[in-house]
Amino acid sequence: MPKATDLTKRLFIGRALRSTQLHEQLLPKRIALPVFASDALSSVAYAPQEILVILSLAGLSFYNFSPWVAAAVVVVMLTVVASYRQNVHAYPSGGGDYEVANVNLGRNAGLTVASALMVDYVLTVAVSVANGVDYVGATIPFVAEHKPLVAIAIVGVLTLVNLRGIRESGVAFAVPVYAFMAAVLGLIVCGFFRLYVLGHELRAPTAGYEIIAEQTNLTSFAAAFLVLRAFSSGCAALTGVEAISNGVPAFRKPRSKNAAKTLLMMGLIAVTMFSGIITLGLASGVKLAEPAYAARDVLIDGHPAGVDYHQQPIIAQVAEAVFGSGSVLFYAVAAITALILFLAANTAYNGFPVLGSILAQDRYLPRQLHTRGDRLAFSNGIVILAAGAALLVWGFQADVSRLLNLYIVGVFVSFTLSQIGMVRHWTRHLRTETDLGVRLRMQRSRVINFFGGVMTGLVLLVVLVTKFTHGAWIVCVAMPLLFLMMKGIHRHYENVSRELSADDPQGDESMLPARNHAVVLVSKIHKPTLRALAYARATRPSTLEAVTVGVEGEEARALQEEWERRGIPVPLKTLDSPYREITRPILEYVKSLRRRSPRDVVSVYIPEYVVGRWWEHILHNQSALRLKGRLLFQPGVMVISVPWQLHSSDRLKSRPEPFAPGAARRPRHETARRETARHETARDGDGKA
Repeated sequence: MPKATDLTKRLFIGRALRSTQLHEQLLPKRIALPVFASDALSSVAYAPQEILVILSLAGLSFYNFSPWVAAAVVVVMLTVVASYRQNVHAYPSGGGDYEVANVNLGRNAGLTVASALMVDYVLTVAVSVANGVDYVGATIPFVAEHKPLVAIAIVGVLTLVNLRGIRESGVAFAVPVYAFMAAVLGLIVCGFFRLYVLGHELRAPTAGYEIIAEQTNLTSFAAAFLVLRAFSSGCAALTGVEAISNGVPAFRKPRSKNAAKTLLMMGLIAVTMFSGIITLGLASGVKLAEPAYAARDVLIDGHPAGVDYHQQPIIAQVAEAVFGSGSVLFYAVAAITALILFLAANTAYNGFPVLGSILAQDRYLPRQLHTRGDRLAFSNGIVILAAGAALLVWGFQADVSRLLNLYIVGVFVSFTLSQIGMVRHWTRHLRTETDLGVRLRMQRSRVINFFGGVMTGLVLLVVLVTKFTHGAWIVCVAMPLLFLMMKGIHRHYENVSRELSADDPQGDESMLPARNHAVVLVSKIHKPTLRALAYARATRPSTLEAVTVGVEGEEARALQEEWERRGIPVPLKTLDSPYREITRPILEYVKSLRRRSPRDVVSVYIPEYVVGRWWEHILHNQSALRLKGRLLFQPGVMVISVPWQLHSSDRLKSRPEPFAPGAARRPRHETARRETARHETARDGDGKA
């Protein structure tokens, strides 16, 4: 069974890598771009669409505001990209927003950013996968009917690929991401060429449709609120920008320079794609309604579309307008868009584990998150991210509209606090810097970060106001809970560290105890008992006695008689147990020894069977486990297990130790080589002796 399990693991995850091979996993810019930018680039598939969907609530006349809303989103996007280029150079260790806020604004600000980012990463996976399932479901009815299950299956596939290592997952996802970039940019170029050079009319499949306004006779305040809500939805295009600042250690050297260049390329491409799609969408007459109301509010030839109406996404409609319905290029764009939405989740798979590792190193999350797996990825973080995303997908039934209302709150919290932290960073350095050229660069960077902080702060305020009642409140509850959890974990680790400190003034635990009282537990006289007695005698304790519990009087007397007949040179003490208990009498007896001599230690030797089959564990050692569980909480009591291997354990002697540090990550041929070397060394030593 273990061999089969290991073989399956190697099949799905790949051959284990040595720690010294970590440098081989570092990414060049051409691979880093699709790895870290897939989320930001894929957002053009739904961010322009969300702007039009929200504006349509007030009728088609409000589409006139969409260019201004899109322009505002572009300004914020460029500002954030410019700001994060400063972050990448100033903090290249991979802590990203968390490190910036932690260093410049304090621990609480850092934990706020960390909780916001963790929520956002989980939502990134859930939203991206659910959106991709929507695209596929438009052509495959089975997928549309089983959206949550299909989405969870996709999350599982992405998890397996990422467990194979950051470089391997990057290479696997690079081609689809570059294909999506080529497809969308090609679509924009062809569309602009037909529209502005050839003068052709572009007509989307919904160009002739009408949309009934859900909100009519809006006041000026209500109209402004709706436009702001459309702006906040369009700001989903900014998600994923922060991923590069968190992933700087994954870049090849010079890390900061390569990360900054990749960030700039990502920003320019995303802005071009976002602007081009929404421009062509408006030019071709794309009509989009709120999915919940589409069947009723979309009018086709003056009649409601009906429950069978499926609303095509904006990219699909623009592709049909540019390339024609049923063309090869149209289907290519639709297929690649669906694929990239799935792969957009890969950004979170690279950001969340690294952030979790840094938080674990700072003792705010369990230490296991700082451990690299077989393929040198932070496997535990990847698995936790997948589990959280799967729960969200199931809980919200893979409904993109409901999930989007939870989206971008967390990322703008981190944006805002990070930029404020960078302003303080530059201000602090300007106090000591005397070189005029360096001071000018710092002042320019401070202005950029200040403007970025103001912009992202305003967006955060708009997002909270416009989305709070639509689901953003869930994030506002989840973030404080994560914050408190991390504070609790940190407090626990600090308390444990203080208790275990060798410099603790309460006493020196390295001092030898006055005496050692050895107690061997006996149930009957057999080989495990005799081995435990022999081992206890070999340790030369101050006192040694065997202890048994007299549950049945006749059995206790028979044991005493056999003990004396065999002439075992250790006194046997029988503890009375009128209520047929095993654990309590032994526990009370050990406590009495400690009370008589508090400076002494009591060593309890417990014979145990070593078995080789899972069901044999149920049949043996249960009393020993219960007793050990109670004795471990007694101060001054040492519990020693004395194993006796049954024949069924022979089948496991040649099994590698999967839970030993590094054993699961060491290839089988290397383990064999080390064993051979060890035996040869021992043989040579014997020969010399």
